[in-house]
Amino acid sequence: MSEPVRALEALWVPDELSARVPAEVRGAGRDDVRLLVSRGVRVSHRVFRELPGVLRAGDVLVVNTSATLPAAVTGRLAAEAVVVHFSTLGDDGRWAVELRRPDGAGTTLPRPGGPPGAAVRLPGGVRLVLEEPLVAGADRLWWASVPVPVAGLLSRYGRPIRYAYTAGEQPLLAYQTVFARPRADGAGSAEMPSAARPFTARLVAELVSRGVQFAPVVLHTGVASAEAHEPPYPERFGVPAATAWLVNAARAAGGRIVAVGTTAVRALESAAGADGVVRAASGWTDLVVTPERGVRAVDGLLTGLHEPAASHLLMLEAIAGRAALCRAYEEALRGLYLWHEFGDVHLVLPDDNPHGNADTLHY
Repeated sequence: MSEPVRALEALWVPDELSARVPAEVRGAGRDDVRLLVSRGVRVSHRVFRELPGVLRAGDVLVVNTSATLPAAVTGRLAAEAVVVHFSTLGDDGRWAVELRRPDGAGTTLPRPGGPPGAAVRLPGGVRLVLEEPLVAGADRLWWASVPVPVAGLLSRYGRPIRYAYTAGEQPLLAYQTVFARPRADGAGSAEMPSAARPFTARLVAELVSRGVQFAPVVLHTGVASAEAHEPPYPERFGVPAATAWLVNAARAAGGRIVAVGTTAVRALESAAGADGVVRAASGWTDLVVTPERGVRAVDGLLTGLHEPAASHLLMLEAIAGRAALCRAYEEALRGLYLWHEFGDVHLVLPDDNPHGNADTLHY
């Protein structure tokens, strides 16, 4: 290694490395974003469309098929303007929602939820009523009742959730992945499962032609807390029997299981037993993957670049190890990679040459 690895928490991501618009708006294709590949502490620099040359026949990519919702709707709570973020559809038909304050620049600022019984007036005369916190003692996400089908409400009045680092509103299509499958009940992801965004139909076809297989799972991503970097709340997930069979068979044959996004890791690991065998499962998961817990079914991960304080990095550390993760993030900063959902991506693979040269490889 050319220099000592600094503590990950000490790294700082300058504002200019935030991807403010999608790759296609920047003048490139979705699969033209950069790809940082980690194998232990060895790092190589690629372009995403080169992914087929990095993976092997027999590898399985686990993809989240949850569609992104136009989950932000402007409303009023008494005399106050608010933005409602529809986070998660509950089993009883209520929605977990987050309230935010418009800041005058098209983005939003944090706002505590509540009080119980407070009503938010939404477009079309719809009245949303806040009932109770999603988690006792927390005030960010609240269960709320809505007297109309939320899918229709969002389709007519909603827009994708965005944060201050983006340059402006983008169409919903910019927040959908090639794997997204809308659901009849209106459930979906409040925030895009963004690791899959660089995939195109052409790239998927090339991967399949080279013997890489795809295994679908569902995890409906709730609203993250960009400010607090808190652990994820319970989310709805599903791992079908066909996916469980494919993952188990591929691992038995020596293939690598690579999750596309932290959401795919959470879903698959929620269906994996202590023996590493994946079984069909669905419902709610409160699993938080940490280095102490480790991973049982996942060998690698394709993900975006996360801020050094983000809770997602605990999952990355569980898969890659802390030294490898620190090394990759130093390289990403040195190489001016772009962060967030419209930015570049990071592929973590098992180290197939643990005694090899640790220096950075440039392609």
